[in-house]
Amino acid sequence: MIEHIVMLKLTTNHDAQELAAVMTGLADLMTRLPGAGRFVLGPNRNYENLSPGFSAGFIGSFETPAALANYAEHPDHKSLATRLVALCEGRVAGIMVFDLDTGDADPA
Repeated sequence: MIEHIVMLKLTTNHDAQELAAVMTGLADLMTRLPGAGRFVLGPNRNYENLSPGFSAGFIGSFETPAALANYAEHPDHKSLATRLVALCEGRVAGIMVFDLDTGDADPA
């Protein structure tokens, strides 16, 4: 399984309603794609003080790299990603993506 981890440096004046709409759209997309699993999101609590500036993030689970590629190339994802980039400090520079291959075959 691939855990698609996305960390966000949101601008201080980002539109919270737009962020919520983008997250809802991504969560909905995950329910419609084969090989996509859970979608979780939330604020960064930064308990170890190792990720300053990254205020929020989300994780999407995918059964295979191909399922993740299908998500990444989907027109809805591309549209939502464009909107998300606009909410981040430095645009694309304000987003960190880490794709963790856990080796698990079961997305549950």
